[in-house]
Amino acid sequence: MDSGEKRIGEELSHPIVLSERVWSAVNEAESFKLECAEVGKQVDRLAQMLRTAVRFAAVYERPVRRVVAEVSKNLERALTLVRKCKHRSALRRMMTITSVTDFRKLFNLLDASLGDMKWLLTIFECNGGGGGIVLSLPPIASNDPIIAWVWSSIASIQMGQLPDRIEGTNELASLAADNERNKKIIVEEGGIPPLLKLLKEGPSPEAQIAAIKALYTLANDSDRVRTIVQQHGVPIIVHALGNSPMLVQIQAASLVARMAEHDPLAQEDFARDNAIRPLVTLLSFETYMDDPKNEACRQSIHSIVQINRNLEKKAFEKTKEQNPISNSQLNSSSLRYMDGSSRAGQYRKERENAKPEIKLRLKIACAEALWMIARGSVSNSSRICETKGLLCMEKMVEKEEGELQLNCLMCIVEITAAAESNADLRRAAFKTNSPVAKAVVDQMLRLITDSENPTLQIAAIRSIGSLARTFPARESRVIGPLVVKLGSRHVNVGAEAAISLGKFVCPENFLCMEHSRRVIELNGVALVMKLVRENEKSAMDGVILLCYLALHAGSSEAVDQARVLTVLEGQDRSMIGQYPELKELVGKAIGHLNLYHTGGGGSPF
Repeated sequence: MDSGEKRIGEELSHPIVLSERVWSAVNEAESFKLECAEVGKQVDRLAQMLRTAVRFAAVYERPVRRVVAEVSKNLERALTLVRKCKHRSALRRMMTITSVTDFRKLFNLLDASLGDMKWLLTIFECNGGGGGIVLSLPPIASNDPIIAWVWSSIASIQMGQLPDRIEGTNELASLAADNERNKKIIVEEGGIPPLLKLLKEGPSPEAQIAAIKALYTLANDSDRVRTIVQQHGVPIIVHALGNSPMLVQIQAASLVARMAEHDPLAQEDFARDNAIRPLVTLLSFETYMDDPKNEACRQSIHSIVQINRNLEKKAFEKTKEQNPISNSQLNSSSLRYMDGSSRAGQYRKERENAKPEIKLRLKIACAEALWMIARGSVSNSSRICETKGLLCMEKMVEKEEGELQLNCLMCIVEITAAAESNADLRRAAFKTNSPVAKAVVDQMLRLITDSENPTLQIAAIRSIGSLARTFPARESRVIGPLVVKLGSRHVNVGAEAAISLGKFVCPENFLCMEHSRRVIELNGVALVMKLVRENEKSAMDGVILLCYLALHAGSSEAVDQARVLTVLEGQDRSMIGQYPELKELVGKAIGHLNLYHTGGGGSPF
C-alpha cells in the first residue's frame, strides 16, 4: 500500500457514513418525495453491500478501492441532490432548480454502483466458496473489460481452491501474453504477490509451474522484473530452483535467466541468494558418469552437493549453539531439516529416472541462467568459477551440441570477458598452470579450427581474444588458428579474428612484440590486407590490427612487400572521416613506417 493511501477500512467507512447521511436527507425531503424514497432504497442496498465487502477487502484491496471510490462519488451526488429537496424559502428553491431528469441520471449512476458492488461480492464469494473465475463484467469495466478479468483472476489466485488458483494463474498468464498493456495492468493491480505466494507455498508442482510461467511472461521488462525483486521474489525462486521436482526446476531456471537478462539488480540478487550453486549442480548432473578418465573432475563437480549439505548442517548446529531451544523446538527443527534432505533425495532419484529430453531441457535452462547471471559481471563470473562452473561449462562444450553447447559457450565468453577486465579474476581462474584454464582454451581452439558454425567460431575467437594477456610468449598455438580465420569466407568470423589478434599485439599487451612476430611469420599481414580491401564492414578492425603490426614490425619484409604503408595512407584519407578515433593510431603507424623506409631505424626482430 502506498504511504498516501488510506487503510482499506477507512476507505470503506467513508461511503457507509455517506449512505447514512443520504438517509437522513431523504427523511427531511419536502419535495420529490417519491424520487427521494427510491434513492433511499438504492442507497440502503449499497450500504448493505459495503458492510459485506468489509470481510473480503483485506484479502485483495485493488478492486475494492476502485469500486468504492466510484460508489463514494455517486453517493456524494445523491446527497447533494436529495438535500436540495429539503424545505427552504421560495427564493432558495428558485436558485436551486431540481427536475425529474436529475433523479433519472442519479438512478442510473446508483444502478451502476449496485452492479459494481454485486460483481465485486460475486468474485469474492465465488472464490471463497470454490466457484472460480467470474466472467461477467461490472459497469465500471464496461469500457475496459481487461481490468475486470485481471481482478477476477487475481481474486481466484488469492482466495480460490487449488484448481481455481491454477485456473486463475493460467488465465493471468494468457492475458499477459496478449500484449504489453495487459502486463502493465496485471502488475498495477497487484498480480505479482499472489503469484509469488503460490510459488512459495507449492501446493502442487502444477501450481508452481503455472505461477512461474505467469511470472516469466511478465518478466520481459526491467520495471516489471524490478517489481518481482522488490516483492522478495528472488529467494522464493531460488528455493524453488533447489528444492522442487524437475519440471518446476526447468521453469525456475528459465525465469532466473529471463529476469537476469532484463535487470542488473535481479542479476546481482540471484548471485547473492546463491542461485549459482544449484544451477551448476543441476547442469553438471550425470555429466561425467561415462568417462572414467575424468574421475577427479567428476568428484570435484559433484562434491558441490555434499558441500551444500555440510554447510547447511554446520549452519544448523551453529544456530543451536547460539540460540538454545527446547527439546520440542529442536525436534521440530530437526524434522524440517530431515524432511528437506528427504525431499532432495527424492528429487535426485527423479532426475536419475527422468527421460533424456527432460534432462536436456533442465541443462539448457540452467546453462542459459548461468550465462545471464555472468553477463557483464565480474563478481558473478568469479562465483561461477569458484563453484567449478567453468569446468562444467568446458565439459559441456566438449561433449554436447546444439542449444546446450551454445549456452555454455556464451557463459564462457562472459567469464573470459570479465577476466579481461579484472586482473584478480584472470590470475585466479586463468593462470598458466591451471588445468581448467588449459581445458577451456583447448575447447575454444577446437571450435575455431573444427567447427563449421560461424556463431560458435565467433564466440570461441572472442574468448581467446579476452584471454590474450594470459598467454606466455611460448604459447604460440593460439595465434595460428586466429590468423587462419582472418581469411574466413564469413566476414564476421574474419572481423572477430582481427579484433582478437589486435588484443595480442596491442601496446597494452606486455608480449605484443613476440605476438606480432608470430602473426607476421604465419602470413597474417597478407590476410589482414585482404580483409581490409575486400570488406568495408570489417575494414576498421583490420586497419587497427595493421597499425599495431606496423608499430611493432615497421621494417619487416612482409610488411614492406604487402605495401602496408600505402594502404594505411589511403585509409588515412578515407576512413578517418568516418572513424575519427583512428586518426592518432593511423598517424602514428604511418610515421613509424616512414621512419624505417627512410632508413631511420632497424628491425625490431
